[in-house]
Amino acid sequence: MSEYQVIEKIQNKYEKLLPYLNEKTRRIWAATEAQSLGWGGISKVSRATGLSRTTIQAGLYLLEESELAKTAKKSPRIRAKGGGRKLLEEGDAMLLDDLESLIEPMTLGSPESPLKWTNKSVAKLAEALNAGGHRISPKSVYNLLLTLGYSLQSNRKTRDGSFHVDRDEQFLHISAVVKDFQSQNEPVISVDTKKKELIGNFKNPGVEWCQKDEPVEVLMHDFVDPKLGKAIPYGIYDLTLNKGWVNVGIDHDTSEFAVESIRHWWYSMGQPLYPNSQHLLITADCGGSNGYRTRLWRFKLQELATEIGKTIHVCHFPPGTSKWNKIEHRLFSHITQNWRGRPLTSLQVVINLIRNTTTTQGLEVEARLDHNLYPTGIKVTDLELDAIALERDTFHGEWNYRIKPQIVS
Repeated sequence: MSEYQVIEKIQNKYEKLLPYLNEKTRRIWAATEAQSLGWGGISKVSRATGLSRTTIQAGLYLLEESELAKTAKKSPRIRAKGGGRKLLEEGDAMLLDDLESLIEPMTLGSPESPLKWTNKSVAKLAEALNAGGHRISPKSVYNLLLTLGYSLQSNRKTRDGSFHVDRDEQFLHISAVVKDFQSQNEPVISVDTKKKELIGNFKNPGVEWCQKDEPVEVLMHDFVDPKLGKAIPYGIYDLTLNKGWVNVGIDHDTSEFAVESIRHWWYSMGQPLYPNSQHLLITADCGGSNGYRTRLWRFKLQELATEIGKTIHVCHFPPGTSKWNKIEHRLFSHITQNWRGRPLTSLQVVINLIRNTTTTQGLEVEARLDHNLYPTGIKVTDLELDAIALERDTFHGEWNYRIKPQIVS
């Protein structure tokens, strides 16, 4: 019988007997099992039952005593009243207070804290407590933390942080402009770049149904494969018709790439849906490739406005409010959900998964692969910037503006 089978057999036996064993008989039974196994028996029983080697050794000492039976008859008590090891906090009045002072979040960056700028693992906490005159092991620190009501927890995104004083007013402004455009059957789109994705047999967060104990095996590292590259999805979401368009780039996320994505959306989806439109409203974040401070963004929008003969209106969300951009939770979140747990092994896989993203509200998504290269570092001169036919709104003209088509001679 293999060692694994022996341990499994002991474990099954122990689980059946456990409800009928007290502290003393548990030690004796474990010692008996260890004796029957011979050399290495203590280790095997300890692994099978979870009992410490010290506990099993104590049972062996009991078995070796000649008066074991008499002792059992004389005293039914398992241990003397008040016996057993005293709790650490009972013999060390300051232990709990010192532990809580170390674990308190506000002391992490305190100059007087021994754990300044370090991770508060139980080993580090034990080390700090021992340096302060206490005697305690990492395991005991762990048990005390549980007793005090602590547990390991990750941080949670619930705070917005600082925001612009006119944030809410800009939200209301965007809402009013969107409703006005929709009432006139003019196209309204939300745009943004989705998170870049590595192409290859890499781990993708999330789970999907597989045969039990047969998960999809992926690479242990997440290094870019030069042959496969990465995918840069730029999305355009129609707020009125609940339709999405994603241009999947392979080079850089630049303003040129952003506007080129909108151009492809217009000719493939926008123009057929809005053949009589005179205007186009774009809602976008304030940063990134479509940021309000980016010269190339406005320069390329001017080229697009002139090319399609439409006035392009832009409303940017205030700094720090990108999650309010509709495309995030009406398109991107559903794409992420659709490819959860699946390695994105090729660009075609990315395209197919995006195209097959749907919702119960009737979302439809189209996608294309963009093989073009979009170099970084393109400069727009002051003269080129001044030539843009840009008109700013009276309310935060840096966020709200329109670009009219120019007359080409």
